[in-house]
Amino acid sequence: MLVPEHAGSKRTTRDWIVDVWCFLAAVVIGAISFAAAHDPQDYPEWFVMWDLLAGTVACLAVWTRRQHPFGLALALMLLSVVSSAAAGAAMVALFTLAVHRPFRQLVPVAVLALVTLPVNLWIFPGDEQYIVNAIVGLLAFGAVIAWGMFVRARRQLVFSLRERAQRAETEQQLRVEQARHQERARIAREMHDVLAHRISLLSLHAGALEFRPDAPPEEVARAAGVIRASAHQALEDLRAVIGVLRDQPDGDAPEPPQPTFADVPALIEESRAAGMAVAYDWDLSDDIPDGLGRNAYRIIQEGLTNARKHARGAAVEVTLAGTPGDGLTIEVRNRLPVGAAVAAEIPGTGTGIVGLAERASLAGGRLEHGRTEAGDYRLWAWLPWPT
Repeated sequence: MLVPEHAGSKRTTRDWIVDVWCFLAAVVIGAISFAAAHDPQDYPEWFVMWDLLAGTVACLAVWTRRQHPFGLALALMLLSVVSSAAAGAAMVALFTLAVHRPFRQLVPVAVLALVTLPVNLWIFPGDEQYIVNAIVGLLAFGAVIAWGMFVRARRQLVFSLRERAQRAETEQQLRVEQARHQERARIAREMHDVLAHRISLLSLHAGALEFRPDAPPEEVARAAGVIRASAHQALEDLRAVIGVLRDQPDGDAPEPPQPTFADVPALIEESRAAGMAVAYDWDLSDDIPDGLGRNAYRIIQEGLTNARKHARGAAVEVTLAGTPGDGLTIEVRNRLPVGAAVAAEIPGTGTGIVGLAERASLAGGRLEHGRTEAGDYRLWAWLPWPT
């Protein structure tokens, strides 16, 4: 249902212009109809005055056509039966009804016009034959109704297109906002892996200093330097996380450096420098794509971090194998500690493995983890490697 324009609100400049034109049309058509009806006939003076008065009231009533289109059209259609001067106002009211109201409200008024047309032609026969006047009246009513329905259909089409455009724009904004949140969540997950790795290194070196207070000055200085560098890098990573999660729709969120497979050897060496015994073996037939290498890096990084947290001092084996088309297999294995966990165990949130499983699933792969029959802890992942 098309709602009348500006219903219940003040008229706009366009509304005033349209209403003035409708009022003038009602006056002009009413004057022409009055002159044509009274020219060949000799009516009593009181009837002529009545016709003029009724036509004047009908033309003034046109100003209320927006508030009460159905009632006004019904009343003016009845009035135009006995007042030729009201014919113009009745036409304007019929047009307004066709524009602003559905077809079911237009039908009774149109039927009323057809039923009362013979009465109107009997009161105002004019100077033409009855059939000619009837045809002219029917064509006039039909033209007004068709024009009003055309305007209504056009307005509904414009309204539908505008609403569709607004809905599409809103959906586009929602998609952009959703993509922004997803990207921030992705970056936050990346930074979680980085921070966990850095902080585990800090804890490892700090624990070495704590349990070896009599270490040579050179070794203490070297460990302190590693702690300082790791702490500085952790602060930089944390600053990047805060910048990503801060709501800045007009700015560019800082992108942390994204590792590739070429950074895996440096990751292994960094863990070895921290005192871990890491055996690294890889058998790859081709260069790994950046996206696949990034996922492999994060899985290895999380495996080394978990080994430092839960199996301090245990040897770790990192194995990679795969070919394009067959996929990439990653395995990080370490011995589990015997007995209860030491008091200095690094706390964790338990979300690292969950994030890895989600990462592998989104990449189309799978991830397994847990204790083996030999008493080792095994982190295993398979990722698709396109040809």
